[in-house]
Parts: sequence; C-alpha cells; structure tokens
Amino acid sequence: MGNIPVKDIQLKKGISTNELIKKLFNSGGFTAKKVAVGVDILENMIKEKNCLKFLSFPACICATGTRGVIKELLKRKIFDVVITTAGTLDHDLARTWENYYHGSFFADDKELHKRGINRLGNIFIPNECYGKILEKKMQPILNELYKSKKKWSTKDLVWEFGKEIKNEENHEDSIIYWGWKNKIPIFVPGITDGAFGSQIWMYYQEHKDFTFDLLKDEQELSDLVFGFKKSGALIIGGGISKHHTIWWNQFKGGLDHAVYITTAVEYDGSLSGAKTREAISWGKIKEKANNVTIDGDATVLLPLIISALFERM
Repeated sequence: MGNIPVKDIQLKKGISTNELIKKLFNSGGFTAKKVAVGVDILENMIKEKNCLKFLSFPACICATGTRGVIKELLKRKIFDVVITTAGTLDHDLARTWENYYHGSFFADDKELHKRGINRLGNIFIPNECYGKILEKKMQPILNELYKSKKKWSTKDLVWEFGKEIKNEENHEDSIIYWGWKNKIPIFVPGITDGAFGSQIWMYYQEHKDFTFDLLKDEQELSDLVFGFKKSGALIIGGGISKHHTIWWNQFKGGLDHAVYITTAVEYDGSLSGAKTREAISWGKIKEKANNVTIDGDATVLLPLIISALFERM
C-alpha cells in the first residue's frame, strides 16, 4: 500500500507545460502519471554523461505537424542517433516541396482513389504531393550522387539528401536537413519499404551498380553502441525502427533509460505492443533501467512531453 496521497489537478491561467506535467504526476492516475514519469526519465537520460541517446519513430507521424517536434529535437541536438522507417524520408522530402492537407478518417476512400488522393488517417496526400514530386525531385539528385559514389549506406545517402535540400525554401522544416546539418546519423534499416526506396529501385534499372551497403550501417551502429558506457532511447510506435533500436542495445547489456510511446496492445505478441518489461527479458533493456511504457497517441503526447522537457532544459 502506497503512502503518497492522490491530488486533484488544479488548473489555473498561465500554467506552464512543466507545471502541468508535475500536476499529472501528483494526480497519480493512469496514463497521466506515466507521461510525467517519462519526462523525468528523458531529463535524466539527457543529463547522463557518456550516454548514447537514440530516437526511434515510424513514418506516419511525419505526415502530421508532429514532424515539427522531431525536427526540433534534431535541431537542438537532443539525440545522438535516429532510427526510423523509409516513409519518414518520403514524407519529410515531399512536405519540403509540397503540402499535405487536413482530411477525415470517415472520407469515402473509393472517391479519394478516383481523385488521386491518398488518405493517411485523417491526412489527405494528393499524388502530385507524394509520388510524383518525389520522382521529379529525386531522380536528378540521384544522377548527381551517382557521379561521386555507387555504393551507399542509408545513413550516408540520407545525409546527402539533407545536404541537397539546403537551398530549398522550407529546408529548415526538414528532419533530414537537420540530421545532415548537425551530423546526427539517421539509419533506415527498411530503406526499400517506401517511395524513397522505390525511386532508388527505379534508378537502379538503368544503373545496376548503384546499390545499398546495409552492412556499413550495421557496422556504424555497432561502433556507436560500443563507443559509449550507457545508452537510452525514446521509442515512438513500433515496427522495424523500434526493434532495430533495442536489438543493437542488447549487445552492450541493454538500454539504461527507455521511454516507449505506443497505441499498440501486447496481448497478440506483437513487437509494437510489447512493453518495456518484455524487452528486459531479452536483455534489450537493463533490469535496473529507468523505463516506462506510455499508452497513447504520439501526436498528442510527444508535443506535451517535449515541451515540458525543453522548459526544464
């Protein structure tokens, strides 16, 4: 039985995000307290010396305004390594050149298809703002890159694209631009699973010596993981980016700090729904690690958590 009393949340005009987070903790209840615990863990992770800090996230949130939160984390050099999915490159580049639009979960998808509009949740993405603009812009860049090198790791290729868009009007909104600018490696283990990878496959049809060197990525990840005494991670969502992050950290004894944000459930055995405690059984998170799984939508929780974190810093 605990001895800390539950306190009601008392709201007032002009309350800061950090004050609100503290009130969520004192409220004692459910996801609210987990959010507050997550902010504490991230603050301690950032302050930890000789600690390699991972940021892992799926592509979908980059189609929303949450992209701006992730961009700011790279701009401020809060994290040392990013592991994400191919769709992040798709959306980040496409939105550098074109707009995505507000939509609805309840739109008529057959009608959208007839009109050449793709629906990502309640975001509308016209073909000309996605596949068509990526083909138009990427193929000339690939031509230039081909002249300098034929075999690329995903990290090196992403940095080159970040460099290539530096003169675009909206380049400072881009995640990969700040990855290149601040020399934060961005690894994409599932590079062919998206429009970015498909554009490279199309280029490969006429340039069979233009290929990926995925094992170079793995070697660099190995060097990074073993180059630091400790490690921590903010892992948003699941899938390959989540797994690759915890997979590599198991080889050094597991993460010392871990915050998961997920909407997935664990009863079906999915990796995406697996809680931090399951990763402890694999040695991917240390037994004594500071860790929490926060259940909820990252488009709501991430701006709240990072805003409080920035106030503390």
